[in-house]
Amino acid sequence: MSRTAFVFPGQGAQAVGMGKDAYEASARTREIFSQADETLDCKLSDIIMNGPDVLLKQTVNTQPALLTVSYALLELLQERGYKADYVAGHSLGEYSALVAAGVMSFTDAVRTVRARGSFMEQAVPGGRGAMAAVLGAEREALAELCRTISEEAGVVELANVNCPGQIVISGTAEGVAAAAERGKEAGAKRVIPLDVSGPFHSSLMKPAAERLGEVLRGVAMKDADIPVIANVTALPVQEAAVIRELLEEQVYSAVLWEDSVRWLANQGVDTFIEIGSGTVLAGLIKKVDKSLKVISVNSMASIEALGSS
Repeated sequence: MSRTAFVFPGQGAQAVGMGKDAYEASARTREIFSQADETLDCKLSDIIMNGPDVLLKQTVNTQPALLTVSYALLELLQERGYKADYVAGHSLGEYSALVAAGVMSFTDAVRTVRARGSFMEQAVPGGRGAMAAVLGAEREALAELCRTISEEAGVVELANVNCPGQIVISGTAEGVAAAAERGKEAGAKRVIPLDVSGPFHSSLMKPAAERLGEVLRGVAMKDADIPVIANVTALPVQEAAVIRELLEEQVYSAVLWEDSVRWLANQGVDTFIEIGSGTVLAGLIKKVDKSLKVISVNSMASIEALGSS
């Protein structure tokens, strides 16, 4: 039996003007953007539409902006009768997945991710942390190298296990630099430093996770209508209490994206609909299993094309 998963992108997928044609064509989209502005008491919609890029790239803006665009496009899809058997999101995208699964309201989610972005930015002083994409390394060998370097030079850990041959590492500036220098020991062909404001998804984010935990305890959550694949475990979860705990852990734990895609494929999911800015997840999913069908819904035009295909 054919099954479908809705998947939602995270930080790095943002672009000034994302969702613009949907905003211009749909009153519901404009309403959602206004809701975000009112909830955060700022002109987030103006930052999304007009930038500048440097403002959109600030984690505290990026996170609610991506969530808002993903939710607006999700609503347009659902209006047309599209449904999913499972949902998943990459890091920040997990919040879009939780809104899609009925766990939390959009306004609660947008308020929470604004706080999450702020806590993540503040957790480690500027310049002390770093992240890098490691291409071509073998996962276990890279994990072992990171363990060794963490003892010798400074914390460095696997942050995003995206697909075969693409793993992001995160930690102290010294730890990440040492891992980049010695990457060939784990089979790395290239190591690319990432332009980020902190060592996300590493143990250095535990202070941010604790602060986020306090916020999450005040957010109304319901059990999920459909299974959500958690980043931390790459397994389905539906109980609100467990989701709350996993969201706190997610801030300092690796995003197991490759494992999540493989688990979904093993359940018979053969169609992934990526909902939100860009096509980042489509590329990763195809690298995990090129037989999977991936559709990127990132504009009104892509929704209309979906209807005519």
